[in-house]
Amino acid sequence: MKLPIAIAVLMLVLVANTEAEEEPTLEERFTSFGNQMKEITGDLATKTKDAFEKFHQSEFATKTRDWFTEQIEKVKQKMEETFSK
Repeated sequence: MKLPIAIAVLMLVLVANTEAEEEPTLEERFTSFGNQMKEITGDLATKTKDAFEKFHQSEFATKTRDWFTEQIEKVKQKMEETFSK
């Protein structure tokens, strides 16, 4: 009588253990994957935006913009001098 009870208890423990370790369903995997991709792209977008802002505010970018502005002003002055006569 003790042996069938012991076997029944072992079967219940085995069933409870296998139910506790269920693998995620396909839907849960896709949801998890989607959340991971959203997090990665959000981080990437933030890092890219920060990098562009740092470059925009860098000394090189500022000097380049100023140089182009000066060159455009010189061309405008030459055009006015040439075609105003």
